[in-house]
Amino acid sequence: MYLYMIICIIGSGGREHAICKTISLSSKVSKIYCIPGNAGTKQLAENIDLHINDFGKILKFLKKSKVDLVIVGPEKPLVNGIVDYLEDNNIKVFGPRKIPSQLEGSKTFTKNICKEYNIPTAKFGIFKKKEETINFLKNSKFPIVIKADGLAAGKGVYISNNLSEAEEAVNEIFNGKFGIAYKILVEEFLNGEEMSFFVICDGKNFKIFKTAQDHKRVNEGDEGKNTGGMGAYSPSGLINEVLERKIIEKIISPTLKAIEEMGEKYIGFLYAGLMIVDNEPFLIEYNVRMGDPECQTILPLLKTDLIDVFNACCEENLKKLNLEWREDKSLCIVLCSNGYPEKFTNNLQINNLNNLKLSNNDFIFHAGTKERGNKIFSNGGRVLNFVSLSDSFKDARERAIKHINQLNWGDGFFRKDIGFKIIDK
Repeated sequence: MYLYMIICIIGSGGREHAICKTISLSSKVSKIYCIPGNAGTKQLAENIDLHINDFGKILKFLKKSKVDLVIVGPEKPLVNGIVDYLEDNNIKVFGPRKIPSQLEGSKTFTKNICKEYNIPTAKFGIFKKKEETINFLKNSKFPIVIKADGLAAGKGVYISNNLSEAEEAVNEIFNGKFGIAYKILVEEFLNGEEMSFFVICDGKNFKIFKTAQDHKRVNEGDEGKNTGGMGAYSPSGLINEVLERKIIEKIISPTLKAIEEMGEKYIGFLYAGLMIVDNEPFLIEYNVRMGDPECQTILPLLKTDLIDVFNACCEENLKKLNLEWREDKSLCIVLCSNGYPEKFTNNLQINNLNNLKLSNNDFIFHAGTKERGNKIFSNGGRVLNFVSLSDSFKDARERAIKHINQLNWGDGFFRKDIGFKIIDK
């Protein structure tokens, strides 16, 4: 039995604020730190101004502050091996180690696992040079999908409708838009519907941690450039018992087996981005953490104490834990800075936040914000997440939009059609 734990959350986005809010409700937590946190986490925790990739300074702080459990929110420190580093220094940490984190850190790592373990995925080619990629594309069928191999904050994926669009994508990736590119992935375009499928793992067992559908495109009707996510809803309208069984048998279980056969254990959230074609699942990508904004959409539905979930995972005890969920539907709309995902301005003041009247089924999670002199300013492209729970997606969306309109932040924009495939059928 754990009581009065000191917790540290690493990250500064909406996902980390949602985790912070959820564990702040636990009677087992005495203190929460966030590194570096945002204006929302500051209301619940003590923000610590350290860089998330400065592992040495983070370790020093954790030891000095007698932190009992570290929760790593974003992908970059996971891929860079923060879990290995902290575990080697006797710090209890929730999240996958460096090698399993390559499921997100390298798309070619994941594709090679798919090939070896017969995991259904789009047909693909991996290329190391710009010229060979473009020569391959000249003989390809369009539309086609082009991806940067490494981390790209959700933006390194292009759906190209013709050769000229494909060439532009290849040039941007190899010219370093998402960092140094050693490899590029070209995939066939699968015509289906997307779904986000989450599991939580303790190294031996896993449990399903809900489904969601996010909207990555910046414009209404799922048009325009890819973003880190403009909104989401949970559960996905596609999920059914037969499909769930297929996802576990064909995708999740073989992936975890592959990790095990590498001599590794997978501990943490595993997020499968899927394309569903005629009730058949195809793996598009893995994320080795909770999605953003899916996390903000899913966590308000969880009835089980989240601290119990994290502890069970860290101690290979997940099998004994019963995950309980609310029956409601949840919908999240992201309020973004004007210009996102291209150029936008930071440090714009946000007034009225404290004047909004929220019910127990409404939440605002800060994503790109910071506090200065008791005032809140924007600090990123995706600024605030408005989440509402209801027995209908339509009502949840209307309530979220009502709160955004009440905030009346002139420097932002949002999509009014989140959930349109399930609401506006």
